[in-house]
Amino acid sequence: MTRPFSFIIITYNEEVHLPRLLASIRELEAPVFVLDSGSTDATVQISRDFGATVLQNAFENHPKQWDFALKNFYIKTPWVICLDADQTVTPELKKRLSEFNEEDYTAVNGIYFNRKNFFKGRWIKHGGYSPFYLLKMFRFGVGYSDLNENMDHRFIVPGNTIIWKDGCLLEENLKENNISFWIAKHNRYSDLVAHEEVERMLQLRSQTLKPHFWGSPDERTAWLKQLWWQLPRYVRPMLYFIYRMFFQLGILDGRTGVIFHFLQAFWFRLIVDVKIDELIQQDHPELLPKRTNADPVRFALIFIILFLAFYYFNICFFGITSSGNHYSAFLATHLNYIGALRRLLLKSSALILNLMGFGAITNDYELLVAGHGTLQVVYSCLGLGLISFFAAFVIAYPKKRKKKIFFLVAGIIGIELLNMLRFVLLAIFWNKHEGHILDHHTVFNIFMYLVIAISLYFWVKHDDELSTADAKN
Repeated sequence: MTRPFSFIIITYNEEVHLPRLLASIRELEAPVFVLDSGSTDATVQISRDFGATVLQNAFENHPKQWDFALKNFYIKTPWVICLDADQTVTPELKKRLSEFNEEDYTAVNGIYFNRKNFFKGRWIKHGGYSPFYLLKMFRFGVGYSDLNENMDHRFIVPGNTIIWKDGCLLEENLKENNISFWIAKHNRYSDLVAHEEVERMLQLRSQTLKPHFWGSPDERTAWLKQLWWQLPRYVRPMLYFIYRMFFQLGILDGRTGVIFHFLQAFWFRLIVDVKIDELIQQDHPELLPKRTNADPVRFALIFIILFLAFYYFNICFFGITSSGNHYSAFLATHLNYIGALRRLLLKSSALILNLMGFGAITNDYELLVAGHGTLQVVYSCLGLGLISFFAAFVIAYPKKRKKKIFFLVAGIIGIELLNMLRFVLLAIFWNKHEGHILDHHTVFNIFMYLVIAISLYFWVKHDDELSTADAKN
């Protein structure tokens, strides 16, 4: 039976992956085309033994490599399926492809496949990674590679596209079981992303797709990218990591999954931001912000006054809403933001623990986890001292109000989300009966003040760094 589609695969030293992929599509008996970029292992021989047509092309980036493949292979089928060598086709997807009838898709030009991503042998189920739809199948001659991207490759298909939700691709790069390989690869990728973003700042590059949150998966990604480019550098990696971990429940992926989300959402994005700044300083000083004329003495005085005001207001308010000589029943009942914060942290932590499979219950002051004991949350656990310091600095620093408000809100949310993560980890692992040189409050505060200091440094540096031109004057 002649299939209405062909497979195109791009490779480089994929002898560990290619047999697995070819075996998963063998029964479909469709034409296979392999574009190799100079493999030194058995990749080319494996491809030819399978009966694939092989071409060679020096690799520059993924978009250009796919563009070369689509323009240089002699494809006779009306549809193509473009796969990476570390992907495999599941039996469910293979069944759907074996039943594919071109006449049923006359009004469709592209089809999205669901992808399951694995890291060190573990399926990444959360953090926005499942379901994850990739445009992999489209009409040959209609779809094309988006050359306006350096790294996050995608195909562009004019006209209607649909999503196949049943059946999926499995993606697992076995080379990444060695973390050094993962880091080296993403270090190279960070160069491409940094150059691309600087080119967008210079208006030398634009998105091909029209961004649309309610559109196709790729149009939604284009919309989210536009939002990402507007966020302040060095702040956005932390926001993205927190979003992946808590809002998209990446914390439920276990130890291996959390490592993946940290590396992919925070470490990689932070390296990109550092390289963007290096490129701007070295090659494009015109993109540097102008100096902000700030009076350091005035800033220091305002910061100290605000910090003391916030810090002692919280302590005083805690005193008058707790049982004692100065107790105010009205404030304790109707305006007790400290009690509300404590309950929010406890209930949210219990929810996360229950989602992770632990049995957790709370009252107004304690978190009880079955088999792990009780965690008592006192005033010093709430992070109000950290928030007082952070808020005083942001408010006192001379920046535009809009930037202050955004950074302040994001920072406070970030502090309390990390605080919540502390409660979850303490509830599972902390043994209060063991002797500790430092209690967990001290450890957490040291860690958080370092995080806050680094975040504030880059927040200040982002808008107030002296341009090269100014420095010469």
